[in-house]
Amino acid sequence: MTFDPAPLFAASLLPYLLFLRWLHQSEAVPPLVERGFQLTLLFVAVTIAAAIVALRVYASELVAVDWLHGGAEAFLTLGNAVLVVGLLRANTDKG
Repeated sequence: MTFDPAPLFAASLLPYLLFLRWLHQSEAVPPLVERGFQLTLLFVAVTIAAAIVALRVYASELVAVDWLHGGAEAFLTLGNAVLVVGLLRANTDKG
């Protein structure tokens, strides 16, 4: 028996969107931190698109097409970097 994680993955989108909305409305974090979390959502969208391209063009999973996989992961790196810079700036501003 195999487990298909796709429905769980899709279901996780709604809580994340609600989190982004709450984050924006609460103004709990600086805008750059919020942008980092938004870029994480962009990473998800790019990864889905890259997985579709890998499947249709290369008849393979995304992890087997290095340039697509690396390109998608670059968006996660970008999101994380923006998040860290935003947190570091917020910490510097306080102290």
